[in-house]
Amino acid sequence: MSLPATAREIQLASRPVGRPVQENFRLAESALPEVSEGQILVRNLYMSVDPYMRGRMNDVKSYSAPFALDKALDGGAVGEVIASRSGGHQEGDVVVHSLGWRDYAVVDANAVTPARTELAPASAFLGALGMTGLTAYAGLLKVAEFMPGDAVFVSGAAGAVGSLVGQIAKAMGASRVIGSAGSPAKVARLLELGFDAAFDYHDGPVRGQLEKAAGPAGIDVYFDNVGGEHLEAALSVLNVGGRVAMCGAIAQYNSTEPTPAPRNLMLAIGKQLTLKGFLVGGQRQHAAEFAEKMAGWLADGTVRYDETIVEGLENAPQAFMDLLDGANTGKMLVRL
Repeated sequence: MSLPATAREIQLASRPVGRPVQENFRLAESALPEVSEGQILVRNLYMSVDPYMRGRMNDVKSYSAPFALDKALDGGAVGEVIASRSGGHQEGDVVVHSLGWRDYAVVDANAVTPARTELAPASAFLGALGMTGLTAYAGLLKVAEFMPGDAVFVSGAAGAVGSLVGQIAKAMGASRVIGSAGSPAKVARLLELGFDAAFDYHDGPVRGQLEKAAGPAGIDVYFDNVGGEHLEAALSVLNVGGRVAMCGAIAQYNSTEPTPAPRNLMLAIGKQLTLKGFLVGGQRQHAAEFAEKMAGWLADGTVRYDETIVEGLENAPQAFMDLLDGANTGKMLVRL
């Protein structure tokens, strides 16, 4: 078969101010480089859109370099090798890499990981069996130091990470798992996935709903995907010695003004709380342990995962904007 000479890609046309809009993105075509020794050419099957990408659209110093204007965005993708100049990869292999937002990519062979499609469909390696799953696993067990018997609260619990956190907590012996989500349908889904309680944060103040769901036993662990009002509520309901894994703050990603810190942060002193931020990149040492556990949980049905799939590279910007608005249940993916 003849190899493609060009790739379609989504470029950052301008930096968003507040919520991203279509005009911030551009669908373009660019020449593919030659496949050099030690490289492979991948036809992307699925690409991931993730909340952290919003921060990279700003020209500010952060843990990850900002996206460049008029260049292709990047992010997690899984695809099929269609040409290889690497002894370790053959045509037809399915691999995970970081050059998403385009339909074809030339990738260094040492920068990909295999997608073991005998365990799960390729898309799962961007979600439950990928960085999403590792974020949930390591954040709960290593960062928040979850222990059997803990009561756990997860915000944004119907999202890709949050839905896995709750199920892992149940599998590991949580006394109670509570989730917040943004619609009645998502609340219902959390209960189907085994959460003991769930509430729609639009239905009233988060603190009141969390206090009711937790009861007098309170909570021991808070897995924070949202920040803001959710974090403030959790600080009020956490027990002495409680732990917070700070994974994300999606409620604040599009803010154009400084956002107030929780007004009750002083509770962390008297309650002897631990609040710890983390990035999945700092948890890679747990990847093998995670992969083995998660493969088993998926195989026996202990953990289930949802995907929201948008068709077509040209629709990736809209998928990303919808993600920030909470339109997804589970992992948001674009099928290329």
